[in-house]
Amino acid sequence: MDARKNYLIDDLNIQESWRLFRILAEFVEGFDSMIDVPAAVTFFGSARSGENDPGYVNARGLARKLAEQGFAIITGGGGGVMEAANRGAQEGGGMSIGLNIDLPFEQVANPYIDKLVHFRYFFVRKVIFVKYSMAFVIMPGGFGTMDELFEALTLIQTHKIAPFPVFLVGSDYWGGLITWVKEKMVAQGMISPEDLYILHVVDSHEEVVDEINRFYADMNLKNNK
Repeated sequence: MDARKNYLIDDLNIQESWRLFRILAEFVEGFDSMIDVPAAVTFFGSARSGENDPGYVNARGLARKLAEQGFAIITGGGGGVMEAANRGAQEGGGMSIGLNIDLPFEQVANPYIDKLVHFRYFFVRKVIFVKYSMAFVIMPGGFGTMDELFEALTLIQTHKIAPFPVFLVGSDYWGGLITWVKEKMVAQGMISPEDLYILHVVDSHEEVVDEINRFYADMNLKNNK
């Protein structure tokens, strides 16, 4: 029994070692694939939004305007809001990027992507989103959208990454969440009032485009000093 147990442990250790190599290889592939990407804005939102859904229409139009300003557009590569943003990027003449994830129920990449990168591990994909984005645009979405939102807020709050704009598009959708954050998290001291400054709840495309352009100009000014 001891020999059998030791064999199983050794086999498990070998599997874990190879998993580490796969993770490292995925990081390398991600970095290599994104090395030529210009200043980019990442869109998150529901994969279930249809072409006539307000979230789809909104994401497509906003991504097109940002692309016309010279920004690349990054999404998770799937359908719904992701498809809309990639579509808008191409319509605006910008680079359209999809960071697709392998799922038990296959996520099919949308047809509006110029640069497609596949990932097996969510956490590797998240690193790439953060590393190559200068702003996050969060459209209405579900658990996955909330995950990406709060991941970014936590990294900015804890100073693990340099702060960048995080936009929640659609006050009708996000207003209840912001009210809850103020009335529960802030009121009970779970976060500081200034933590709310990380977020920008917006309804107009112009507000997003203007703020991102302002942030990009400030960032270049600091880098050139």
